[in-house]
Amino acid sequence: PGKKGFPRFKKHETRDSVEYKTCGWKLSEDLRSINFSDGFKAGRFKLWGTRDLHFYQRSQIKRVRVVRRADGYYVQFCIDAERNEQREPTGRTIGLDVGLTHFYTDSDGNTVENPRHLRKSERSLKKLNRRLSRTQKGSKNREAARNRLSRKHLKVSRRRKDFAVKLARCVVQSNDLVAYEDLSVRNMVKNKKLSKSISDAAWTAFRNWIEYFGKVFGVATVAVAPHYTSQNCSNCEKVVKKSLSQRTHICPHCGFVLDRDWNAARNILELGLRTVGHTGTYNASGDIDLCLSEETPSSKSGRRKRKPKQ
Repeated sequence: PGKKGFPRFKKHETRDSVEYKTCGWKLSEDLRSINFSDGFKAGRFKLWGTRDLHFYQRSQIKRVRVVRRADGYYVQFCIDAERNEQREPTGRTIGLDVGLTHFYTDSDGNTVENPRHLRKSERSLKKLNRRLSRTQKGSKNREAARNRLSRKHLKVSRRRKDFAVKLARCVVQSNDLVAYEDLSVRNMVKNKKLSKSISDAAWTAFRNWIEYFGKVFGVATVAVAPHYTSQNCSNCEKVVKKSLSQRTHICPHCGFVLDRDWNAARNILELGLRTVGHTGTYNASGDIDLCLSEETPSSKSGRRKRKPKQ
């Protein structure tokens, strides 16, 4: 549909997507088409995609949302359904230390390279931005140039999401317990020199998908406090001060030498094993969310509130 076929009010708008609220919708009897009738006269559309609505009851559909991306319009169905998948226990536990040099380093010393999706696409994005700036405002050439730029940003975001989903699923399926740091990414991106690299890494999305797949597969996921995970020695537990540029952990107390991120991952796993008591999802504040439970407490509920200024 064209721009005039959608409502004036918008729920959320970004560079490559716009989400619209819609209330008046009706599915056909064969669940192959949908008709919108809530005032903006979008009409009837045929449904096709990767999901089949025949697997669900009509009463399970709680909400319908129309989303405009740079490459077209999509209809999202919010369905009330439980997802439980079986897996064989592996008896393995893992601690993850995320970073910028490597996307993460686990407690076994294995590393996953940082894909740097935005960095790799910066050259083409700058070229498309230059073409957009040279066009005349209000012209068809400007509209086409803006669409090409939006499609490129959409492609980068989809690559980032695909990487996070596949990697999180692989990590959860291969281990019975996954420990990671409870990082405050919102505060970390305030660093002007590292903000772009941190945002490109998408640590928060990776953590969210780990927690989601942990509930789906019944795997314990533990978020531990990040304090002193890089400074403490994983062998003797003594504090060894080091700067961010020092990438090798050398303990003067016991002589233990290890890569900085590997040492931090071992500390994260140790903290996770101390926190977990039985199969469930834990966070650094001490709250517990049993896998596949109905209620999900907030990760900030256990933190102390700030005292009011006098």
